[in-house]
This record gives sequence, structure tokens and C-alpha cells, in this order.
Amino acid sequence: MDGSRLVAHLAGLGRLAVAFSGGTDSALVLAAAVRALGPADVLAVTANSASLAAAELAGARRIAAELGARHRTPETAELAEPGYAANGRQRCYFCKTTVLTTIAGVAAEEGFPALATGTNADDAVDPFRPGIRAGDEIGVHTPLRTLGLSKEDVRAIARGWGLAWAEKPAAPCLASRVRYGIPITTATLARVEQAEAAVRRFLDGRGLACRDLRVRDLGGTARIELDAAVAAEAHDDPRLLDTVRSLGFAEVAVAAFRSGALNHEPD
Repeated sequence: MDGSRLVAHLAGLGRLAVAFSGGTDSALVLAAAVRALGPADVLAVTANSASLAAAELAGARRIAAELGARHRTPETAELAEPGYAANGRQRCYFCKTTVLTTIAGVAAEEGFPALATGTNADDAVDPFRPGIRAGDEIGVHTPLRTLGLSKEDVRAIARGWGLAWAEKPAAPCLASRVRYGIPITTATLARVEQAEAAVRRFLDGRGLACRDLRVRDLGGTARIELDAAVAAEAHDDPRLLDTVRSLGFAEVAVAAFRSGALNHEPD
């Protein structure tokens, strides 16, 4: 998997803006676009909102700089969209509509008529991705999906190109940690971000390396999800539980990480 098909595909799109979250998928699209078109004809645009952790924004800035791509970070207003704030199961549709419309506007102002996202072939068959429909309605390009490139294909290409972030764990938006039906607010998102940062500091202090970490807001209670071995090691440490309780959660539990865990809860 050498990425040549991806580079050739992007070369045919002309001046290109990339909706760049800082994750591996959109980072690969950005890296390939720079290879295909040169940095002058590529624009990275990251939606700067309350649902993006500060560490992720910092990482996106770093990757864009490493690739030599111009980078814009417009503020987006998902929280002003009632369908997003209500946090129903179509939340991602309302989010992506707002975010991609903003990003497309910035791209057009900068003279970039085409916009691509990092949607991959795995995303296209995931039943819990209503945001993909928003992108299709807006008319964005999805080169990874178009070429049938999976998440593992993305990582393989990134490894082959020697990109340091090839193995970066998935980092979905902070709203994905909040149980459906609990309204999304700036305070809700900030508390999740603070909780995850506090748990990471705690684990680092104990010398426990953890790849996947989530703090799920279940409405008054929280569930810390960690790599299975780390969860088994730390689940009964009262200091870990108190770390999250101190942020206002009445009860806290520890469990093994499960991707998209809240999507699998019954309505």
C-alpha cells in the first residue's frame, strides 16, 4: 500500500482544501494533497469549537506545520444548532452540516473550490455515521472512501511514508462521550475534556501506558474506559475514581474501552 493511487486521485481535483481534524484519516488526505499539488495549492481547515479538545487542536497545528500546509482554524457554532445541542442520535448530522458549511465558506474565501474530508471506507459502512450524509449533501470529496481505503490502509500508507502519527489512536469529538439525550453545552464538553486529561495524568503518574481512554458522561455519573489491561490494573484505585468525582460526577466506574460504546445503548 504505497499511496500512489491516492496522490494521483487528489492531483485530479486541483486546488484543494482539507477538512482537517488532526486525526490519521484527514492527516493522510492532507499529506497526500501536499504531495500531489504542492503546499501552495493545499489549505488545511480545522473547525475550532468546544467539541475539539485543546490537545487535538494543538496536534492539528503541529501536523499542518510539519507538512508545510497553510492552516486556518475558524470557530464554529455547533452549539447554536438545536439539533446538535439536543444530543439525539442524529447529532453528528447537525454537527457536520454546521462545521463543513463553515469550512467550505473559509475555503471559498481563500480560493479553494474543492473540499475533501478524511471519511474512509470503514466509515462508509458504519451504521452510526449520520455525519457522512451531511458531507454528501454539501458535496465534499471523500477520496479515501472513493478509493476503498480502510483505516488500516490509511495507517499502512502513513507508515510507508514515515509519518510520525501513523499509529495515532482515534480521537472522536468530545460530544461523542456524552450519553444521547443529555444536552450538549460548553460546560458539559469542558468537564469531559478535564476528566480525560486528569485521568491521563493519573495513569502517567502510575506508569500505566494507555492507548484508548474515554470518560463517558452518563448523566450525573461517569464511566472511565481504558485499555482492558489498564482497566484491570487500575479499576479499584480510589484515587482514580476520586479524580473524576472531583469534577462533579456523583458516581464513577471503570471499564474496558469499547469504541462507540454509547451508540450501542438502547433508546
